[in-house]
Amino acid sequence: MRYKILDYDYLLNSYADDINLRMSNYENMKQRLLPEGESLVDFANAHEYFGFHTTKDGWVYREWAPGAQAMYLTGDFNDWNPHALPMHELENGVWEVNIPGKKTLFDGCRVQAVVCANGEELRRIPLYIHRVVQEANSEVWNGVISVPKRKFVWTDADFAPEMPPYIYECHVGMAQEKYGVGTYQEFTEKILPRVQQLGYNTIQLMAIMEHPYYASFGYQVTNFFAASSRFGSEHDLKKLVNTAHKMGIRVLLDVVHSHAAKNTSEGINRFDGTDVQFFHEGERGNHREWDTKLFNYGKPEVLHFLLSNLKYWMTEYHFDGFRFDGVTSMLYHDHALGTNFDNYDKYFSLNTDTDAVTYLQLANELVHAINPNAITIAEDMSAMPGMAMKIRYGGIGFDYRLAMGAAPMWIKFLDETRDEDWDIWRMWYELSGRRPHEKVIGYVECHDQALVGDKTVMFRLCDQEMYWNMSKRSQNVIIDRGIALHKMIRWITETVGGEGYLNFMGNEFGHPEWIDFPREGNNWSYHYCRRQWSLADNNDLRYGQLMQFDKDMIALSKREDVLKGRVHNLWMHQQDKVIAYERNDIVFVFNFHPTKSFTGYFIPVPAPGKYQVIMSSDQKRYGGQQRIDMNYVYTADELGDGRYGFPIYLPSRTAFAMKKIEEE
Repeated sequence: MRYKILDYDYLLNSYADDINLRMSNYENMKQRLLPEGESLVDFANAHEYFGFHTTKDGWVYREWAPGAQAMYLTGDFNDWNPHALPMHELENGVWEVNIPGKKTLFDGCRVQAVVCANGEELRRIPLYIHRVVQEANSEVWNGVISVPKRKFVWTDADFAPEMPPYIYECHVGMAQEKYGVGTYQEFTEKILPRVQQLGYNTIQLMAIMEHPYYASFGYQVTNFFAASSRFGSEHDLKKLVNTAHKMGIRVLLDVVHSHAAKNTSEGINRFDGTDVQFFHEGERGNHREWDTKLFNYGKPEVLHFLLSNLKYWMTEYHFDGFRFDGVTSMLYHDHALGTNFDNYDKYFSLNTDTDAVTYLQLANELVHAINPNAITIAEDMSAMPGMAMKIRYGGIGFDYRLAMGAAPMWIKFLDETRDEDWDIWRMWYELSGRRPHEKVIGYVECHDQALVGDKTVMFRLCDQEMYWNMSKRSQNVIIDRGIALHKMIRWITETVGGEGYLNFMGNEFGHPEWIDFPREGNNWSYHYCRRQWSLADNNDLRYGQLMQFDKDMIALSKREDVLKGRVHNLWMHQQDKVIAYERNDIVFVFNFHPTKSFTGYFIPVPAPGKYQVIMSSDQKRYGGQQRIDMNYVYTADELGDGRYGFPIYLPSRTAFAMKKIEEE
């Protein structure tokens, strides 16, 4: 069979057999997993069978632990007697125990599984537990029975998410200005209104799946079916999502299925006493850089666990989709460490983990079957062909891929190149280049660039001057440069760099400093693990001007449907550092030159008529000098050679958007 992906990218014709293998692996795994007539949605129900469930006269608890020789359940309900409640083995490594009495297990009851394997007696947290809590002043974590006093009432049945996605990447714990861990409730009350006012229609929640080490940013998950208890209750998280939906905000979960924490007592590693229950055997099961465990995606039981995990978060918490973390690491046996993907051979070789490719296809099919309005985003720096293409076309099925090349490009420009030497051709190539018929999410910086050891764009631009000269009364050339470029870098990335846009919370107003979680090295301080919203709210400081620019940038883009159009280059000049382009009938003009302002600079436009500036980075409300006349009407006449355009004044380090206006 010939798939459309081969028609979209002629270079793939040499790899038609690899695309056919991709699709046959996908179909074969579906046949293996699904009895006739069953769908992936039916299959992904492990959480409805395993774990704790009420019965007519009590409770039932089940686990899949094929390596166990015996299992018991212990906890507060039986005074932690490890052998008082034995489980009996069913088929295929499944263990079960019935617990009589509706009140035997109660809300807040701590529990553990006792697994006997290879002569050891292991204490484990149940795999499908919904709540896991760290004991006070202790390293011990326990599973906790959750019995809500009342069923949560959802009011989002008619929620229709807006497209395209403008994503506000968030971390609940550090979203507050206080010195401490923020809560779901505080986020709902204080942060969601900010997101709505800024115009973002999507939030991406990081670090929700339970993880014992706070500073891991949620990337070393131990309990896949538990929402992090350090932020509050399950009820509070549901209220957060439901409230976001009322505000018209989609909620994505940052899902980590690329690896798992190696922890045993509070994680899934060696739950049944073996190394291979969920993970590959030997070194293939270890990620040497991350010091974590790697899933065996070719094992049906692992697929059952992971696919059910996706369905659980969508049905239990109403998440509207996922950003899949670490996809590049999943795709290649060497995790693409140090690999430069400069030819197609590197996508289709013995280094490619075809089982991981199949899992990602199944995951995308499942997510969209549960909710056709859901979106999935792949964090893949390799740009695997077909990553963000429909499965039936020969793709992997994501709606978007993160455009991961822009962030390192901007860092390289800022750290290694003089302003007057910026390569605008490279800038244009990096921002506009993407695979045909595949959508990407553009961004200048995500949370990665804000973490300790790195720097945000604003901190790279201004560094220590931000401490002393961000007052509106200050005159400082470094701050002036930083504010001008911060706006321009964001605007060109947002309008050229993708079919969606992402920003990490606080970066829109140039949040100073980095993110550093409390740890021994900083004396367990929360000083750098919070967002200083008061800086943006202070009218005496310039942070608010950057926030206003970001708000208006998003508003203009949504109002004019900019991201739904294709980008057309109108003019590029390397020495002048000038770029002009059109997207969905809006003309954008950027002058990146640090010193040169141009009088009477000819700008070509797509059609004749009258044009007017509708937004400029140099407006006073954004901390600019108001050098662009917002009222002047420019007339584009035909020049006799099939071109249209007009001369215009281009101030240095300034960008503006123009729109063709109706004739009076």
